[in-house]
This record gives sequence, C-alpha cells and structure tokens, in this order.
Amino acid sequence: MTYAITQTCCNDATCVAVCPVNCIHPTPEERAFGSTEMLHIDPRACIDCGACADACPVDAIFPVDSLSAGQREYADINAAYYEGAEPLAAEVDGPNFHAWGEPVFERSLPSDFGPLRVAVVGTGPAGMYAAQDLLLHTAAEVTLIDRLPVAGGLVRYGVAPDHPATKKVGDTFSRFHSHPRVRMHLGIEVGRDVTAEELSAHHDAVVYAVGASTDRRLGVPGEETPGCLSATAFVAWYNAHPEAVAQGVDLSAERVVVVGNGNVALDVARILVADPEALAATDIAAHALDALRASRVREVVVLGRRGPGDAAYTRSELLALKHVPGVELVVDDHDPRTAAAIDAAGAGDRAGVLKGLGRVRTDAASPTGGERRIVLRFHSEVVEILGEGGGVHSVRVTDGGGDGDGGTADLSAGLLLRAIGYRGLPVPGLPFDDSSGTVPHEGGRVAGVPGSYVVGWIKRGPSGGIGANRTCAAETVGTLLADAVAGELPAPTGDAKAFRRLARQRNRRVVDARGLAAIDRAERDRGRRDGRPRVKLATVEELLATARSGRLLRLTR
Repeated sequence: MTYAITQTCCNDATCVAVCPVNCIHPTPEERAFGSTEMLHIDPRACIDCGACADACPVDAIFPVDSLSAGQREYADINAAYYEGAEPLAAEVDGPNFHAWGEPVFERSLPSDFGPLRVAVVGTGPAGMYAAQDLLLHTAAEVTLIDRLPVAGGLVRYGVAPDHPATKKVGDTFSRFHSHPRVRMHLGIEVGRDVTAEELSAHHDAVVYAVGASTDRRLGVPGEETPGCLSATAFVAWYNAHPEAVAQGVDLSAERVVVVGNGNVALDVARILVADPEALAATDIAAHALDALRASRVREVVVLGRRGPGDAAYTRSELLALKHVPGVELVVDDHDPRTAAAIDAAGAGDRAGVLKGLGRVRTDAASPTGGERRIVLRFHSEVVEILGEGGGVHSVRVTDGGGDGDGGTADLSAGLLLRAIGYRGLPVPGLPFDDSSGTVPHEGGRVAGVPGSYVVGWIKRGPSGGIGANRTCAAETVGTLLADAVAGELPAPTGDAKAFRRLARQRNRRVVDARGLAAIDRAERDRGRRDGRPRVKLATVEELLATARSGRLLRLTR
C-alpha cells in the first residue's frame, strides 16, 4: 500500500524532509518546485512508512486504499507525475535507502553572534514562516505585529470554511505565539500607530509580511453598482473578518456571476451553492450562515476570459468541485473553442478534467428551481454591469463564435463577484512599485532601506499558496542574516521595553499573547456549544473585549 497527496497540498514540503526514501517530488531544491500545483508521491518507491502523513500540516496525505470515491483520482495524479521517469535505485553498499546529497547548513552563524531583535509585521503564513525560521535556527527575539487585534492573516480570513484541513497549518504557527522569545502587539498598524522609522529604531531588522489586501478592478461601465463586489470582500464576509460588513451581501437573486477562474473564484462559487447545513459544521461566520440558509441562489456562472486549458485554478481544486454534494458542475459551450479544447485535452491536462461534464447554454434568464449548479463559461468577458432599482440586474458578456466577434449576451444576475486577482498596497515609509503592487527588493532586502525586508505577496506578488511562503521566507531570512553577519544592519536606538511603551502610548487597546489566548478559548467554547470547531468573534469590539476580559481574569487569579 502506498500513500498519495490530495487536494489540500500546501507545498510546504515538510513531507519531503521526513521521507526516508526520497519519493516525494519536486523537492525545494528542484527547478519544478513552486511551479507545480502540488507535490507528488512516487508509488513505485513509497515504502508505506506514513512519515509524510504524520508530518503534513494540512492533512493532505492518505494511504491510497483509504481514499474516498472523490479522492481516488489523486492516486492517479501522483502516479502520472512519474510516468516515464526512472525509479529511484536503492543503495546496495550501505544502510540508507537512497543516496543523500551533502548536508547543507543554511543557518550556520558565527559562534559569537549575538541575538537579533526582529519585528515581523503581519501574522499570516508569510510572516509566521519567517518568525518560525528565526526562532528555530537563531537566538533572535521576535516582535509580532498585526493591524488586526487577532493573529492568523490568510489562514484565518482567506481559507474557505469548508477546507478545515488547510486551516490546520494555523496550529503549527500558533505554537510560536507564546514562545519565550516572542512579544506580540496585535492591533498596531504601521503608518497609523507607529512609523516604519520607529519600528526600525527599536529593532535590528523589520520583516514586512503585509500581503496583498485589495483586489484588481474590471474597468467596465457599471462597476460601482451596488451588488458588484470583490471576491476579497465576499471571502472576508463569510470568514468573519472584523472589517467586513455583517449584513452586506444580498443573496436574494437566483443567479450570481463570478468573474475569474482561479481557486478563489471556485471557492466563492462553491460556498454560494453549498448545503448550509454542511457549512454549519465549519467555522463560517454566523451572519454568513444565516444569509446562506435564506439564500435564493441556485446557479453560479464562473466567467473565464480565456479557454479551459488556460484557466488559473489548480486541477486539484477543480476535481474537488466535481464532488460537491447536491451541486451539478457543467460547462457552457456557447463558444465552439471550449468543446474543441476539452475534447482534445489529455488526461493530465487541466482541460481534461472537464471531460464527461454536461454541456449547456446559459440562458439569459435566471434558472428557476431544480438542482443547484455551477456553470464554467470560458472565452467570455464582462462588457458592462447593468443596474436597476439600486442594484445589479444583469451582466453583459461576450458571447462567442470562435472568431472572437460573436456579439454579446445579457445574463440576469443579482450579484457579481470579481475574482481577478489580489493587489498589494503601499507600506508607509517603504518604496512601492505601483505596476506590480509590490515593494522593490533584492532577495527580500528592501531597496534603499537598510534593515527592512519583505516576504510573501508584498514581496513576490499574489502568487503561490500557503506553503510557498516557506521557501520565500527562507530566502528573506537568509538575506537578513547575511546582512547581520556582514555588519550591514543599522544599530537600533531603543530596546524592546521602549517599543512596548511606545506601542501602548499610541494605542491603548493593544492585544498581547494572553489576550490572543483568551480570544481563542472564547471562540472554541462558543463552538463547542454549537457543535462547531469555533464560532469566530466578528467585530473589533468583540475581539478587544474578549482579549481584555481574559487578561483581567488571569490577573485576578
């Protein structure tokens, strides 16, 4: 029996490090790492030890024999990756299962190298991978800073609630929140409460992991019509982001149009038509669950500008979409190029996953009754968003013949969600490349600002999942430490105690590790009462009050 990596693979590569027979590829040292959608286990070399499954932070690895009906295709995906490749040969002259490369010690520092004091701005995956690297491989003291009064970033507010295994990577990060060399200041915003210069004055180095928090625009008439939202806002709404409007999404129409065909587009489409009672067992926001229970949405049309072979979603996410209970997945074949691409695709191609799906023509009118469905419509762009009575009424889209000049069609819809990509925002005090939405850098070192570094989407743009941040953080931390050894970091003028005083002077409502622990306990307690993993506190005031009450309770014991 062999193991297989499934849908929720995060490319963290922890599994690679523990495999005794080197049967998981691509590894971080291989060129394909970072460009493949997921990692793969070679069934010819796997020895069924289970080390990879034990190490996986997102529960993505299972024995092939235990895969559910909806997961069995992943065994074929793993095996197909190695088709035509030579199997790994075992060593015959030694006790090892295979030949290992020479050991590499990337974090070797001089014996007299003193501890650094590093601030990490952002507590999502990128920031926490950087903090983890510093804490595990150096004697650094780390100050964790986040503009929200709770930690988690993308793991807490970006992962779909029906992907609980992916959220488990947050448990890996949370163990560092109470690390003895960590000081936490949540609710502090750089540019509002403290400046970049003040951060640098109290730390040897500052790592910015602020992500890409806004979305790209369509640039079409009617985009400002109420009912035209970003997928960013919709995801924040159903994940109980404290800056999302609790009653801000109208689900009274039977059709929703989602523009874009990446994984985020598939996420929002799936949530819109999923069984609310299945979502009730997740940590979805209470206000979103209530709205979905009352929702009239029966159909979600996902628009892709290009063809099925060029879609941005991963094969693993599309495969999972085929197995959502009670939801039909179909392809709109209004354009003959769509069917031709699917029919000609090989089994390993992205378009090949669509073989066997029903093919329909999306009518102008909204569907009435019947099974809920998701329609993938390729070779189609939004031309205009039409409003009526203060909201979206229909969406005008290209409707084509293969020559790209097939006219337009109006699809009735009461909500449009644009999921065409994220975009970073400028960080006050740092340079910014407006064309890419990133901070200019060299290996993570901010150009022209000694002692400042970037990691994650603000560094490389909005690409790559959670695990991609591990190698990204390793590069940035490596650059930081090389600068430190070379004596190129500016000397701080203030210490940790002085920064703590400064932070609390600027913002009296700062949440520390004890306050964060109180929030976590309260949410889990609420979840237990409702039979859910947690019920999130959905406003800043709730989060702050809970953090303060938990802290005061500890002080009075």
